[in-house]
Amino acid sequence: MGTQPVGKLMISMSLPIMISMLVQALYNIVDSIFVAKISEDALTAVSLAFPIQTLMIAVGAGTGVGINALLSKSLGEKNFEKANRAANNGIFLAFFSFLLFVVIGLCFTGLFYNVQTKNADIRQYGKDYLYVVTVASLGLFMQMTFEKLLQSTGKTIYSMFTQGLGAIVNLILDPCLIFGWGPFPKMGVAGAALATVIGQCLAALLGLLLNIKVNKEIKISLKKYPPNRKTIKHIYAVGLPSIIMQSIGSVMTYSLNKILIGYSETAVAVLGVYFKLQSFIFMPIFGLNNGYIPIVAYNYGARKKARIIKAFKSGAVCAVSIMAVGTLLFLTIPDKLLGFFDAGDEMLRIGVPALRIISTHFVIASFSIMMISTLQALSRGVDSMIVSFSRQIIVLLPAAYLLSKFAGLNAIWWAFPIAEIVSLTLCALFLSKAYKKMIKPMED
Repeated sequence: MGTQPVGKLMISMSLPIMISMLVQALYNIVDSIFVAKISEDALTAVSLAFPIQTLMIAVGAGTGVGINALLSKSLGEKNFEKANRAANNGIFLAFFSFLLFVVIGLCFTGLFYNVQTKNADIRQYGKDYLYVVTVASLGLFMQMTFEKLLQSTGKTIYSMFTQGLGAIVNLILDPCLIFGWGPFPKMGVAGAALATVIGQCLAALLGLLLNIKVNKEIKISLKKYPPNRKTIKHIYAVGLPSIIMQSIGSVMTYSLNKILIGYSETAVAVLGVYFKLQSFIFMPIFGLNNGYIPIVAYNYGARKKARIIKAFKSGAVCAVSIMAVGTLLFLTIPDKLLGFFDAGDEMLRIGVPALRIISTHFVIASFSIMMISTLQALSRGVDSMIVSFSRQIIVLLPAAYLLSKFAGLNAIWWAFPIAEIVSLTLCALFLSKAYKKMIKPMED
């Protein structure tokens, strides 16, 4: 972390995560492809569930960012006791997050769908799906936490194994449980949800075993390292802004669904398909960041200025390259991408211009993501939260609403690039301030 050439280090740490996240994105897409074969209503129901799933990921990943930053920084400072407390308290917080979503799933699943649509089929499909993914979410939170522990110590190759296992299990079980292949019952949309949570639970179990067997930098012992108020406070000092930042995406998606459903339920399905497809482009960037953040956090703790700057430059080049490929795909073959989801004439009419318009912000987003990740690695989570809130709530939603009122359905999609330009500007301002205060004073 402190001596290996930065480019080589970033590749060795990020590439396994990028591959595993590509696999994860692929099985998310395949999940919706199978659901779309049931009916467009089923696909719409799963699309409407996306805000809650985004919220779950926000809580798990945001807490993981706090764990990652504290653990990597502690290792950079050679404070191994503090690193162990961060790891074990992170596991405790993952279980607490699971309990929170059990309550949400049991008490609010029906209400969530009832306030969004009057279509009885969509309501029933949605309740079947969302109930399973919330009440059985222990695997999701534990998997993300154990992966963060491996990533924090540079053992990213093993997190690829855990995500790969979850993806493969889900891919195998999806058609079996949805359509009742072989000895499996025909469960429809609920089968898609069950296949997902089974994959997550097996991935979490493998993550636990790998941390015990190969992650020698930390020791998992909840008895020796019980919940500690100071450690939890440190984790959430970085993690809570990240949770809020990512949760804003849940609010944004829910609100966009409400705007789009005023035109048609097909428009909601198009947005859901877009989020599935764009995950295939964005997931590698997030994988890159999972390797990038520990490098910056470690070298900030070790006071190595040149390595921090080198890491940012290398990460930015890689991120822009990935996003350029994504933009090219969305601009040239949007009809073929939608065709994977059994898109009819109406979905193609709405979806083709939507994908082309939205993709114009991909390259801009790559710079914003790298800057936000740098702020998180420097423990400036509040700055990144402000950027995300401004982008998605202050700019994107009002822009989408106004465009829907004055320019129609196709114009709504321009809210994405408009918001990204504002995000890039804010990121540049915050990172410039952080550089002058925290990095520039370091000795070369």
